[in-house]
Amino acid sequence: MPRKRTRSTKRSGFEDTLADQLDKAGAWYAYETERFRYTIQKTYTPDFVLPRSRILIEAKGYFTSADRSKTLAAREAIEEQGWELRFVFQKASNKLNKKSKTTYGDWCDKHGFLWAEGKVPRAWLKQS
Repeated sequence: MPRKRTRSTKRSGFEDTLADQLDKAGAWYAYETERFRYTIQKTYTPDFVLPRSRILIEAKGYFTSADRSKTLAAREAIEEQGWELRFVFQKASNKLNKKSKTTYGDWCDKHGFLWAEGKVPRAWLKQS
């Protein structure tokens, strides 16, 4: 189905060049009007496994945006198999980034993950 020709600022000079080419050719097009969801199949390997209590422990010094995304993406599969993911941060009061007020601990609280700072709490070990 033809689309109305649109002219807007593109993300790059190269996209502008291609838009000019399409305009000159009289092509009907739209720019970035469609979105498609996709899933990438990956594996997640936790740092420590307490098999008796079904607790997974992730040790984090630096908690990147990629780490956070991966954690949220893997959570459903982890929980479906009867495991619980917990975090031990080197310093839980670190901010997610320079502009953020949210700490690593705050992020875990928001997303319902148990967390500790510096060492694995004895209570977690007693559960195993």
